[in-house]
Amino acid sequence: MPDRSTLFVHSPPHWNYLLKCLFTIKSYPFPAPIARIFRETASALARAKRGGAQGLRQGKLSRLVIGMALVPITIGIFACCLLLWSCKEESDPAGKRKAVFIIVDGISADLIEKLNPPALEEISKAGGYTRAYVGGGKGTYTETPTISAVGYNSLLTGTWVHKHNVWGNNIKDPNYHYRNIFRIAEEYNPQLKTAIFSTWTDNRTKLIGEGLPQTGGIQLDYKFDGLELDTVKYPHDDNSDYIHRIDEAVAAEAAHYIQENGPDLSWIYLQYTDDMGHRFGNSEKFYEAIRMADAQVGKVWEAIKARENKFSENWLIIVTTDHGRDSINGRHHGGQSDRERLTWIVTNADSLNERFNQTPGVVDIMPSVANHLRIPIPEEVEKEIDGVPFIGEIDFADLKAEIKGGEITLTWKALSGDKQSRAEIFITETNHFKEGKTDNYRKVGEVEIKEEEYTMEVANGSFYKILMKGPNHCVNAWVVP
Repeated sequence: MPDRSTLFVHSPPHWNYLLKCLFTIKSYPFPAPIARIFRETASALARAKRGGAQGLRQGKLSRLVIGMALVPITIGIFACCLLLWSCKEESDPAGKRKAVFIIVDGISADLIEKLNPPALEEISKAGGYTRAYVGGGKGTYTETPTISAVGYNSLLTGTWVHKHNVWGNNIKDPNYHYRNIFRIAEEYNPQLKTAIFSTWTDNRTKLIGEGLPQTGGIQLDYKFDGLELDTVKYPHDDNSDYIHRIDEAVAAEAAHYIQENGPDLSWIYLQYTDDMGHRFGNSEKFYEAIRMADAQVGKVWEAIKARENKFSENWLIIVTTDHGRDSINGRHHGGQSDRERLTWIVTNADSLNERFNQTPGVVDIMPSVANHLRIPIPEEVEKEIDGVPFIGEIDFADLKAEIKGGEITLTWKALSGDKQSRAEIFITETNHFKEGKTDNYRKVGEVEIKEEEYTMEVANGSFYKILMKGPNHCVNAWVVP
C-alpha cells in the first residue's frame, strides 16, 4: 500500500482531495465488489499521482476542470456506497461479524465421536460437526506431513505444504507469499482487531510472521503467548502438568479478553491433548485430557454467547485439530495413515454449504472464515488457495488435472445450486507466484459447472497450473512432472 505520509506532498489540490477521500472510503467494511473498487482506485491514483503530477503541474491538463469534475464524482460515489451499505445493514440484522478459531492439538475424529464432549456438542447443535482431513492429497504433489506446525499453517494460509513450505515444527523457511488470514484481514481493513492466545510464540512470530518485512510488518493487536518460557510460574515437569496449567491460563485469558473486548479475529491454541497422546496413546489419561480441553473450549463459547447477547454481534467459532493419531497405539503422527489424516471440525456457523458435508480439508477453514467476516481475498492470493469455503456460496470443489498425450482432463465436484452456472478455465506454465511475482494465465475456455469435466489440448510441457474461476470463488490444480 502506498505510504500515506508521502502521497499528499507537492501535489495538485484535487489529487490530494480525491486520494484522501479514497483512502478514507476504502477502509469502510463495504461488500467485496465495492471494497475492491475503492482499493484498486486508490492504488491506481496513487501511482498516477507519482507519475503524472508533474505533467499536471506543467499545464498539460486543466487543473480547474479536473478538480471540478473529481469532487462531485467522489462525493457521488461515496454517497451511493454509503446508501448501499446502509441498506445492506438494515437487511442484515445479525450485527458486527467476528470470528475465532481454536486448534486443540492431536485428536483424531474417532475420539471426538467416542467421547462426545459436551461443549463441542453444544456448539455443533448451533451449526454442525463433520469429519475432516489434513495431509493434502495422499500420494500427490500436495501430500503434506501430519505434523502440528504444518497443519497450523495449512489452516492459516488455506494451502498445502508444496506452497506454504512449512515442513516441520522448526518452521524453517515459510513462504510468506502465500498470505495468512491475519495478514489478509489487516490489509483489507487495518481497523480490525486481532488476537492470539497460545503456548508458543512461534505461532505468532514465525507462522503469522508478526513484524517481519516479508509479511508487510503485520502486528496483532493482542497477544497472550510464550508461557512455556516462564519456567518460574510454569516449572517444567516430566508429566507435562505445566502444559495443562498453561492451557488453562490460555483458555481463561481468551475467554476473558473476548468477552471484554470482542476482537474481530482470534486464534486460540491448546497443546496438552497432544502431549498426553504422545505419552499415553489411546488411554483414559488421553481421554481425560480431551475432556479438559473441551471444558476450556466451553469457557470461550460462554464468552461468545455473552458477547452476542450483550452486543448483538454475529460470532463464528470453529474448533478443529491439526492432525490425527496413528492406528497402532495412538502415540504417534506425521505419516499418511487414514487415522493420522482423520480430523474434525465443529462450528456454530448457520450458513454451512454442501462442502461441509463432504469431509472438508483443514485448508477450507481459512476461506470460510474470510466469507463469514466478509473479507474479500485479493485475486492474486485467491488463485493459489487450495481450500474452498464451507460457509456461504460455493461453486465446486476437488479439482483434479490429469495429462495424457497432448491433453489435460479436468474433473471436479459441482456444488452450485445454480445449474446454469459457468466457469472459466485458465492455464499457465509458470509458478512465479512462489517468488512474489506474477503468473500470466491465459484463458482457454468456459464450461458449465454441472458438466464436472473439461478437456483441453496443451503443448509438450511438463508443468502447468490450471485455474477454474466460478461466480463465487476459484479452485486450482497443478500438473507436475
